[in-house]
Amino acid sequence: QVQLVESGGGSVQAGGSLRLSCAASAFAYSIYYLGWFRQAPEKEREGVAHIDRDGRTNYAESVKGRFTISRDNAKNTLYLQMNSLKPEDAAMYYCVADPWSFYNGGYFYTSVAYWGQGTQVTVSS
Repeated sequence: QVQLVESGGGSVQAGGSLRLSCAASAFAYSIYYLGWFRQAPEKEREGVAHIDRDGRTNYAESVKGRFTISRDNAKNTLYLQMNSLKPEDAAMYYCVADPWSFYNGGYFYTSVAYWGQGTQVTVSS
């Protein structure tokens, strides 16, 4: 059974940084597409970043240049480095995994197979 466990959320002032981690249970991790979604109160869930099996990355326009997604296949761990955080980045962040890509031409599909339980990020102005 696929399990994803996020950590690293917290509270930070605007302009600060956080690094989220996602530890995955043993599955065919290295061949899965991985990513991060987020959801703020009363807003729809949105894709933030996507990384393919070879480490190629895609980002939402709102986070490009500030967030970096990376994966360590040897450790079955996914990361999201978030810099220059803004109040509008505050949300619950979810780690996701799917054997198929969930990104196409700037669009993140929400029908992803596996989701973590989420980690809260709060950004104060």
